[in-house]
Parts: sequence; structure tokens; C-alpha cells
Amino acid sequence: MPHIKNALIRYRIIDKCIRNKYNPFPTKRDLREACEESLFGSIDGNHICDSTIEKDMFAMRMEHDAPIKYSKLERGYYYEDPDFSINDIPLTEADIESITFAAKTLMQFRDVEMFKQFGNAIDKIVDRVSVADDENANQYIQFENVGRDGGSEFLSPIFEAIKQKLWIKFEYASFVTGELKPRLVIPLLLKQYRNRWYLVSFDDSKEDYITYALDRIEELDVSKEKANLPIDFNPDNYFKHAIGITSGNSAPEIVLIKASTVASKYLDSLPLHESQKIIEFKEDSVIFQLNVNISEELIREIMSYGGELKVQAPKELLKEIQRRAKKLLE
Repeated sequence: MPHIKNALIRYRIIDKCIRNKYNPFPTKRDLREACEESLFGSIDGNHICDSTIEKDMFAMRMEHDAPIKYSKLERGYYYEDPDFSINDIPLTEADIESITFAAKTLMQFRDVEMFKQFGNAIDKIVDRVSVADDENANQYIQFENVGRDGGSEFLSPIFEAIKQKLWIKFEYASFVTGELKPRLVIPLLLKQYRNRWYLVSFDDSKEDYITYALDRIEELDVSKEKANLPIDFNPDNYFKHAIGITSGNSAPEIVLIKASTVASKYLDSLPLHESQKIIEFKEDSVIFQLNVNISEELIREIMSYGGELKVQAPKELLKEIQRRAKKLLE
């Protein structure tokens, strides 16, 4: 695949050189050096040889109908049709299939407030590959749709506040009581998890990172005041040991899970976390190890397997799952 990708890049470089009105009739050496400099940062001939350029031009003629000609008078190459460009080549069936899948993916976000600015572009792509009018599209490509987009109207202003490092304030509804309380925070990251948008922020009054669900935010106000607090926040590090949206300030723990033979296959094909690994095979089970933060999301993931997963460590996690399981039977 890499050599095919490089060939396509070389085709475009050759095309650009041949169409260059300020330096017409490039020689084979000119084309080789242009390709080599663009791809490898040198023109010494150690990466691309003249025969490669000859093969590229032959392929351009045969596969893309490029009208490449050689001028003996000018001792260089030119297009017989001066208006030709390889960029105008029609899409192949494989290209259209790939773009169709991408367009179908993009259509999920066309009504999300933050992405409405790209609506025209998405519509053009969709129209080009006829995705919207394909009555059978949902028969072979479907995405999860739970009909939830609460708080999506806040995506754009919060995104801008993050980029400009501005304070924001809003009213936040308690999940239990629904009571609204004011919040003043520095927005740091927008993150989607299970069809829900979340804001990771820094609350100066609590001197801590706090995560808020956008669908529980009301009366958002973006301040013009810059947030100059020295915050060392790295999203990848922050969620390194997290499952879901909850990171927590506690240190990650080693979690050992015993899975039945059947459940182990699911767990192996769809890991709970990137740190997950198999540490022991038994006759009727498999032992998995994870290095993660103990969180609500972790507990729910384990319990979703019913009795097919059993926690072996840490003991506190095992006790909490046993407590909840017992409550289910009451």
C-alpha cells in the first residue's frame, strides 16, 4: 500500500511540473528531482531513479489517459492538451465506494450545531456519490442512533472558548435533584462517549479537573477574560488509565478479571481498555489484567457480562460488584 500511495503522489508532482507555465518542458531529471525532494527531502537520486519516472509517466498515460508528449525541440515533456490535469480524473468505482462510506459517516453530524458550518460540503459529497437518494443505503451501512443530541448547541461556543483560552460560566443541573448551580470554569476538552458530549474543565475554586455533561448545561456564557492559570493538561495522559469519561485523581490499580471461555472471546476481541492483556489460560476460563482507574464505567462494563466475568482483584472492586448484584436480587 505505501508504494502505491507514493506512486499517486509522484503522479501529482509530475502533473504539477508539466503544467507549470513558469518552467515549461521539464526534463526527466527535473521530474525525478521534484519527486525526490517532495517525498524524501533530497535530490541525490538515491531514492528515485529515472526509470521510476519513466514507469510513472507510462502509467499516467495508460491508466489516466494523460496526454504526455516529449518535445525534441524543447528537450522536455508537455501535455498535448494544455488544459489536462490529473486532478480532473473521474472517480473509480473503488473510490466511490470509499467516499460513500465516508459520506454516510459524515451524515451523522450534519445536524449537530458545531458541524453545521460544514453542511454544504457534506451535502456536495453526499450528492456526488448519491448516498442520500440510495433507498438501500441503510441496508448495508448503519450507525448507532439513540436520538440524543442534548447540549450540542454548546459545542461551537465551548470549542471556540477552548481555542482562545477563555473562562466560561453556566448553570449545571444535578443529575439526582435537577437543581441548578452556577459554575465558572476553564474549558479544556470536548469528548464524546456513548452518544453524549462531555466537557473536561478546570475549576479554579475546587482546584481540580471536573467533567460536565453538555446536556445538563444551561445558560452558557463565554467570558472575554483570558484564563491565564498555569494548567498542565494533556488529554492523552488524563485519560490514559480511564474507561469511559471518568478519569479521577486516584492512581490506577491492577484489576484481575476471570472470564468464562465464551466471554473471554468477546473480551479479547473488544478490550475494556488498551492496557488489557491475558496473563493466564485455564481449562474453562481466562484471566485478564488491566491497569485502570476504578470507576463507575468499569463497574458497569463488568456487570454487563452478568456472571461471565468475575473480579479477582482488587478486593474493594469485588465487594462493590457483589453489593450491587445482591441489591438486584432484593
